[in-house]
Amino acid sequence: MKKIAIAVMLLIASVSVYAGDNGLISKKSKYSVTETIDRLEKALKEKGITIAMRWSHSDRANKVDIPLRPTELLVFGNPKLGSNFFTSKQTSGIDLPMKALAYEDEKGQVWLTYNDPQYIADRHGIDDRKEVVAKMSKALDNFSSVATGNK
Repeated sequence: MKKIAIAVMLLIASVSVYAGDNGLISKKSKYSVTETIDRLEKALKEKGITIAMRWSHSDRANKVDIPLRPTELLVFGNPKLGSNFFTSKQTSGIDLPMKALAYEDEKGQVWLTYNDPQYIADRHGIDDRKEVVAKMSKALDNFSSVATGNK
């Protein structure tokens, strides 16, 4: 029982999900921003997930003399899951493919943040794809845990 309580406390400490996040799921990473995104990209590719784009907000900001702590975005998708959102409500295409943002906060802590699939479904009034939402949520939880070193 004590091991379960410790595991729950560790999970709560590593994941921040609450209404004020507007549908964002954030996990503390044990790695740098670049390594976190590298790890996520590798895990996604190993499962055949398409990487659409990798974008460094901080590199681009710094090139125009705007200082920004390390911040990188990865855009990725799995048509076998995401397309099911579109067949329910095409407006969900504004939120897909999925995105994950790794950034370093003002205290030097690195975070990995992504949109909660349930939030996307709710935003677009998708209530007929519960199995797809659950599968996507579980996959994203697994991928993000690997990327952040929380698994």
